[in-house]
Amino acid sequence: MDELLLRQMPHSTEAEQAVLGSMLIDAACVKDVMDQLQPDDFYLRQNREIFETIYTMFVYSRPIDGLTVAGELEKAGLANDGTRAYLAQLMEVTPTSANVLEYVRLVREKALLRSVAAAAAEITAMVQEGTGAPGDVLEAAEQKIYAIRRGRSAQSMATIQVVLQEVMEHLAELSAQGGKTLPGLSTGFSAVDGKINGLNKSDLLLLAARPGMGKTSMALNVALNAAKESGQTVAVFSLEMSRDQLVTRLLASEGLIENTRLISGDLRESDWVKIAEGASSLSRLDIRIDDNPLLTVADMNAKCRRIENLGLVVIDYLQLMTSAGGKGYSGENRQQAVSDISRMLKIMAKELQVPVLCLSQLSRANEKREDKRPMLSDLRESGAIEQDADIVMFLYRDDYYKEDSEKRNIAECIVAKNRHGETGKVELRWMPEYTIFGTLENRYDEE
Repeated sequence: MDELLLRQMPHSTEAEQAVLGSMLIDAACVKDVMDQLQPDDFYLRQNREIFETIYTMFVYSRPIDGLTVAGELEKAGLANDGTRAYLAQLMEVTPTSANVLEYVRLVREKALLRSVAAAAAEITAMVQEGTGAPGDVLEAAEQKIYAIRRGRSAQSMATIQVVLQEVMEHLAELSAQGGKTLPGLSTGFSAVDGKINGLNKSDLLLLAARPGMGKTSMALNVALNAAKESGQTVAVFSLEMSRDQLVTRLLASEGLIENTRLISGDLRESDWVKIAEGASSLSRLDIRIDDNPLLTVADMNAKCRRIENLGLVVIDYLQLMTSAGGKGYSGENRQQAVSDISRMLKIMAKELQVPVLCLSQLSRANEKREDKRPMLSDLRESGAIEQDADIVMFLYRDDYYKEDSEKRNIAECIVAKNRHGETGKVELRWMPEYTIFGTLENRYDEE
């Protein structure tokens, strides 16, 4: 019985004390420790309070030593009669700060084990309660474990000081580059980047158009470019086209080979050279394609969590997705299904900390208007989609509707909603034979 009472969560008192002692005797190592530890990583309350105090002093660039920290603890009402003696003891047991990172590693490992134990207990409790569908329990369990892997416990709240520190570092990075770089991944179209500031972490971007406008081509152009530029993995979920069709399209746009010839196999000698070049350049990229048409958001989320260096997720397209549990919604409830899905996609983008580019169909409402340019109200089963998306872009080609349009092969990318900046439209060049868009400045040499 006593053994049960004495059983404690994993922690190492010595390592915690050595980390704090190192920071007190050598202020130079504070920044290294701050990068790697959070207050919650300390098991003993007194140690956690001392660390939080040093953290706040560090954010405000105050000098850190035994006396100043004791003063701050007293000011915050966290000190008692033994506080100064305890700080002195910490400095005494730590002869040198040389091994501080070793102690930090130990503290982190014990904190990790505690997180796993807490998650396991919560999962066991969910199973024993027996409420909720097994699929939902599995999803919640995966989420808890994933949150630990990402280095944040599922429910922890961040203090403003911690977030401020992150924002300041990000601003410093951007300004060091003279404000010239994009905060997010480039779409490959400088004019579009100029409007939306690139594809930013945890954004849900919606690209919508009527059928035949080139949504999939545009999304593949963006995926190709993001994979090239960032060197990260791009996950493509294609509910409409098969993997082979998608890769054929990528090959057409990468090698500048006419798509129809690739599909029919009517290839010339010169095409084979381009195919070889296109294929070798594509094989260097990390693009992963899933063409299972029955995927739910939960499935996508689970697959993306397992990708180590994820940079972008592309989904083609929203209205084809089934909502969780695969329940089919009848006409009236289809709206509810789509709004559930778009909400979950936004949550997925935040959780994975990557941009999610989702394609969407438009209703026929625009066909009835004089000006056929799409508007936000044309989003099919919209309302929720419009709210959840950070950026909504429409593709529109005048020559699709008007035979005699003076804008032959010019597409408009209309930014209709933009949480990070202005709305407006940008013109792009459309090259149907290669299924690619280009900026209007580029001219491809015709053979």
